[in-house]
Amino acid sequence: MKKINLFLILIIFLLTKTTMSQIHKESIQYKDGGATLEGYIAYDESLVNKRPGILVVHEYFGLNDYTKMRCEMLAKLGYFAFAADIYGKGVIAKTPDEAGKLAGIYRNDRNLMRSRITAAYNELKQQRFVDADYIAVMGYCFGGTVAMELGLSGADLKGIVSFHGGLDFANSDEFKNIKGRVLICHGADDPFANLEKIMKVQSQMKDADVNYELDLYGGTVHSFTNPASGSDPSKGVAYNEQADKRSWEKMKDFFVEIFK
Repeated sequence: MKKINLFLILIIFLLTKTTMSQIHKESIQYKDGGATLEGYIAYDESLVNKRPGILVVHEYFGLNDYTKMRCEMLAKLGYFAFAADIYGKGVIAKTPDEAGKLAGIYRNDRNLMRSRITAAYNELKQQRFVDADYIAVMGYCFGGTVAMELGLSGADLKGIVSFHGGLDFANSDEFKNIKGRVLICHGADDPFANLEKIMKVQSQMKDADVNYELDLYGGTVHSFTNPASGSDPSKGVAYNEQADKRSWEKMKDFFVEIFK
């Protein structure tokens, strides 16, 4: 009898746990001028109150399954996650060369980059489960650059998180426009945004009195959060499980602090 009761209790616990967390996932279309964009939202629909919104910006390949997975991870933490689409509906690179060309369009036209991320920012604030007073942006690689550009534009953000971002910003005067706190998680051996660039952006933030934190991971190169990056650091791009986990935990603590 005791075994049966314990079994029933276990079943009820598992069913309750499943019911308590119901992650809603959906692609949604929005506009930036004449461009049609397709973002991705994820949130726990078992929560009834409004919650902080996190804008997530994709790597240079475009809004793919990796970005969507990160949104779902954020939703499980209780946030409303919105993956921005910078390139346009259905535009996803198939090769690194193609990705580089796509990203180059926006790296070379920061006004267009800001227009695209601002459109996503405005769309996120309009979502009915989002508390528009509590918004943060985070991005990976190319997306880290885009996330910082939104902050430089003066958007009302509680926080900005860059994971192995480009960290290349010409106008130092715009750092005074950043309203929220900044967390930069970066590989100390990243050949695409080396220590010289890291020190430059650190100096820019310091001069503008930005509240920032810079985390460097030794023996870590570019794109360290994505398992699809491979395991050979000599190529300059490689997954690093330890750095991935540490940076995610750092981000979680950062969000708890800025949204408290």
